[in-house]
Amino acid sequence: MYRFILSFLFLAAVPFQLHAQQWFKGNTHTHSLWSDGNDFPEMITKWYKDRGYHFLALSDHNTLHQGERWHTEAAIRKRQKALGLTAIDKYRKTFGEAWVESRTNADGEPEIRLRRLEEYRSTFEEADKFILMQAEEISAEFEMAPIHLNALNLDEAIQPIKAESYAEVMRANLRAVAEQEKRLGKPMIVHLNHPNFRWALTPEIIAEVLEERFFEIYNGHPAINWEGDETRPSHEQIWDIVNTLRIAKMKAPPLYGVGTDDSHHYHGEESSPGRGFIMVKADKLEANALIEAMKKGDFYASSGVILEDVQIRDGALVIRIKPETGVTYTTRILGTLKGYDTTTETVSTPPDSKDPHATRLAYSSDVGKTLAEIQGTEIIWKPSGNELYFRASISSSKDHPNPSYPDQKEMAWTQPMGW
Repeated sequence: MYRFILSFLFLAAVPFQLHAQQWFKGNTHTHSLWSDGNDFPEMITKWYKDRGYHFLALSDHNTLHQGERWHTEAAIRKRQKALGLTAIDKYRKTFGEAWVESRTNADGEPEIRLRRLEEYRSTFEEADKFILMQAEEISAEFEMAPIHLNALNLDEAIQPIKAESYAEVMRANLRAVAEQEKRLGKPMIVHLNHPNFRWALTPEIIAEVLEERFFEIYNGHPAINWEGDETRPSHEQIWDIVNTLRIAKMKAPPLYGVGTDDSHHYHGEESSPGRGFIMVKADKLEANALIEAMKKGDFYASSGVILEDVQIRDGALVIRIKPETGVTYTTRILGTLKGYDTTTETVSTPPDSKDPHATRLAYSSDVGKTLAEIQGTEIIWKPSGNELYFRASISSSKDHPNPSYPDQKEMAWTQPMGW
């Protein structure tokens, strides 16, 4: 009997339960003045809450919003490229002078203290409406190539750990999160960020690190090479290669895909918020519950398209898209079939691209091939049983309101199923 081990809403032998769960919208990759962002955490949190997000993870590089941190006003203003009100002006106007703690340092420069998560959390959190999740972007590297991992639901900051290979750097930092998770007895996950940033990671490296179960299928930063190029795969192609290798060669579970903003700039500059997010199906709006749901794959990634339902019913994949007036939708079912063409070709990467990998493997078109293409908002597709896995990539005709690459349309991605 064909068995679906699904990433949505149910397991094969468990009846689908709708009444106890709901969708929660969140962003898990966000930067502030605590690292290389250019706005205060409270301003950023307000932006997301005001726009209907249910949860937010502020994930600054190699730090949590703990302890004491001061910035000079000059340093804060230097980060703004836009004209008009600066971050400091907006901050004071929004929260009032009594909230903004300032002083003059030993050099006679005015400074502002960054408030800790424990100080501003209660200002925003509301039961069943909005929560903050503590997070960190563990920003490791190997031979100058960035290996960045977003750790969610942390209690303690983790400093990047060095190792002797790309894969071992990933494993060492994943182990550090796993150790904290076990020691503190609370669920945590780690998603691999922007693998094409500076062309750092190949699909083969990612596939090898079985401890990693999540990666960014979509990241809204314009500089992370989301589309790939002639010699290097896009994020979607990376996903299909990794999942094919893991399932077919390593007999291991696939990666789940996360959508994020990776926002740094909040005053009109390039890496702005509101581009990518996840929708998590959970029993309640609580950090541990959200993490547990993500571990089961009960979520999808999006850059704008909203799904009302995703499930397997009577042996068929059923997707219901929330329609927008005047917008059309195309759903591609992608996957790799058993007995696929396993041949590869070695290709050289451009010598002037600063790619740390001089050559890469190109795979046959059988890997992540289009199995079906369906128009409309009601999708019913029955797999043959010959799939190693399948997933849905949904594109709309609607232009993204805040694009990160040319001609971008709003999309959504389901998790791999059928494996």
